[in-house]
Amino acid sequence: MAIRILAPQLIDQIAAGEVVERPASVVKELVENALDAGATAIEIETQSGGTRLIRIADNGGGIEPDELPLALARHATSKIDSLDDLEAIASFGFRGEALPSIASVSRLTITSRRREAERGSRILCDGGDLGEARPAAHPAGTTVEVRDLFFNTPARRKFLRTERTELGHIDAVIKGLALACTGVDFRVKHNQRVALTLNGARNRAERETRIAALLGDAFMEHARYFDREIEGMALSGWLAGPGFSRSQADMQYTFVNGRVVRDKLLRHAIRLGYQDVLYQARQPACVLFLTLDPRRVDANAHPAKLEIRFRDSRLVHDFVFRTIETVLASETAPETSSRDTPPTDAARLHGPAAAATLPSTGTARQPAGAGAAQAPLALDAAAVRDTLSLYERLHAPSAARRAPAVADGDGNIPRLGYALAQLSGIYVLAENSEGLIIVDMHAAHERITYERMKQELAEAGLKPLPLLVPITMRVAPGEADAAEQHADRLARLGFEVVRRGRDELKVTAIPSLLEGSDTEALMRDILSDMAEGKGAARVESSVNETLATMACHGAVRANRKLEIAEMNALLRQMERTERADQCNHGRPTWTRITLPELDRLFLRGQ
Repeated sequence: MAIRILAPQLIDQIAAGEVVERPASVVKELVENALDAGATAIEIETQSGGTRLIRIADNGGGIEPDELPLALARHATSKIDSLDDLEAIASFGFRGEALPSIASVSRLTITSRRREAERGSRILCDGGDLGEARPAAHPAGTTVEVRDLFFNTPARRKFLRTERTELGHIDAVIKGLALACTGVDFRVKHNQRVALTLNGARNRAERETRIAALLGDAFMEHARYFDREIEGMALSGWLAGPGFSRSQADMQYTFVNGRVVRDKLLRHAIRLGYQDVLYQARQPACVLFLTLDPRRVDANAHPAKLEIRFRDSRLVHDFVFRTIETVLASETAPETSSRDTPPTDAARLHGPAAAATLPSTGTARQPAGAGAAQAPLALDAAAVRDTLSLYERLHAPSAARRAPAVADGDGNIPRLGYALAQLSGIYVLAENSEGLIIVDMHAAHERITYERMKQELAEAGLKPLPLLVPITMRVAPGEADAAEQHADRLARLGFEVVRRGRDELKVTAIPSLLEGSDTEALMRDILSDMAEGKGAARVESSVNETLATMACHGAVRANRKLEIAEMNALLRQMERTERADQCNHGRPTWTRITLPELDRLFLRGQ
């Protein structure tokens, strides 16, 4: 066939294949246009899963009558004017392809009025055939109606799923945009029934109310807010605790400069941040907002603008990963009871056990303590063994070896309370000011040991283990370049690697903790990670897996008889340990049954 220029309508339909995948794609593009127009209230209506009708109405700035035909022209936009604008995109859309692409595969109507105008205008486009703009009554803002989507491209329509499935995709798009723009009112109708109403949020409490409405109350019950900033980058949002993990990554919402994105680098950083508290293939839940200079982000990497590129990918990855890891480490410790009070003079002088002898001064039921607070248990992570501190057995105060009585005094109650007994050789039962605490002693000791070992390793570094027989590897020239370029970093990780040729490496030493691992496979993975800007994540993950195994084998075993002093020492150490409420495999180490819950269980007061 001879080379020729395609017809404009065919060009638009080809472009529609990139931009308009399904009705949800139309909703996304039109709502983003409304947001770019400064809308503070958006109404979304669909029928038959969006195939029959999609109507988006907003109260934004509106469109001038003589610009309506231009709005449906390809590559016509009000959002950029130069290359400098393209490199610092601050709007949702900028390509000028969405409206003409949608119009080429549907019957589209735009009605709009500028706030200062006396009347509005309307324009129709039927499968790419553009009509004239005519006067029309309309409030300030814009309404876009898309009817009979894919009516002229039946092959595309055949690939659509059931109405329920398409509605699910539309709801997912709306959910992401409503999370990104919490200050905007949203009203959603499906088949003439109101499906969702969201009022704009003005503060954090109202934002959390919106998140709960979109993701469920259970998410907010498990989520913690955080806000961190470093080197011109800011990361904030809500991280759900490991107890709210999912079987898939369907509740990971990431936003970069307010834009909804699905970025592999961010997903990897999130997963890495949770690596010490999630088990098997469980996925974390979170809502994260990353803000940085728009010039450090390439938003022009995907027609639907869902994927982006970072100019400093390694820096962004490490910032997100380390921030999540730090937040989880500081936030997963047991919460301090709101009923805890400063210790009395007797408690300060003689410990909680002395406070138990004081007369009752109130109605709150509080446990007396054992003396473990005076002599904390020394859990030795280096000497891995199936025991607790012998020092505690010999030197714990006599009061600590007795089961504590219940006190009504004002003693300072630790977060995990004081030990009462051991159940079935597995669980430690303790009492705090809120009720009963149940601790899995093996899981708790495993976490304590693991964190101590990691701390000692961080201080001492990874020691290299010379190989009796060096490993020679054939690699791609680019991987050999990476090994040579990052030789110093590899050395700090315990690897000694020498380049022997264009595509050949010799590994003469590996980290001693990774003895017995598949060195060649690990080395290839490390080089791949370095090429993707993920740094030493692979080594760190492998080392942590080894430490976790050592900690598991070294933790106190089930059916090990503990004295009250040892139980209290374990509780105090948990309170001082990061991520203490999850074991290394992501299982909970403790739970709490409050007094009101116990009262309900026994029908007290009913």
